[in-house]
Amino acid sequence: MGNITQQYIARIAEELLEKYPTQFTVDFNKNKVTVQDLCTVDSKGTRNKIVGFITQKIKHLKKEEKAS
Repeated sequence: MGNITQQYIARIAEELLEKYPTQFTVDFNKNKVTVQDLCTVDSKGTRNKIVGFITQKIKHLKKEEKAS
């Protein structure tokens, strides 16, 4: 059984990926700085959840590209 992402975290991450698709990589730490620059997040934990969601999504997209 996997973790369930909270809806607001997924929504924010999707919006950031939609607006700034080229600014994110598969590196968590670089994405953390990018998210911190692009939006204001209330807490460090929330920011890390958003960045983790974005990083997983980017890794998944890269894996799909290689498979094609």
